[in-house]
Amino acid sequence: MAELSKSLVKKISDLRPLDSGITITVKVVDAKMVALKGRQVRISECLVGDETGLIVYVARNDQVDLMKEGSTVILRNAKIEMYRGSMRLAVDRWGRVEATEPAGFKVKEDSNLSLIEFEMVNVVE
Repeated sequence: MAELSKSLVKKISDLRPLDSGITITVKVVDAKMVALKGRQVRISECLVGDETGLIVYVARNDQVDLMKEGSTVILRNAKIEMYRGSMRLAVDRWGRVEATEPAGFKVKEDSNLSLIEFEMVNVVE
């Protein structure tokens, strides 16, 4: 019997708006701290990728420590969040970020999914 909460193993190029329950192995290409005035939250915007493309990953608090340039991580129970019409990958408290052995793939850097702008369309029947 299939488990309802089973994660879907995906590649960057397979990600779509509002996807959730994703398990994905990525390399960190770049990481930049984002300062939030007056908040006790650490946030880093990271460019992560695999052999199919790149996407922005938003690391929060303890996740920031794992997201160092050049490292390989497994994102478990990740989801896509939309920000100003663009997709961003995130792991909330229900997911996990794990450091792992360096991946054997080369990141495809000419296909950044976060640069694609989506527009919400209401369908009236």
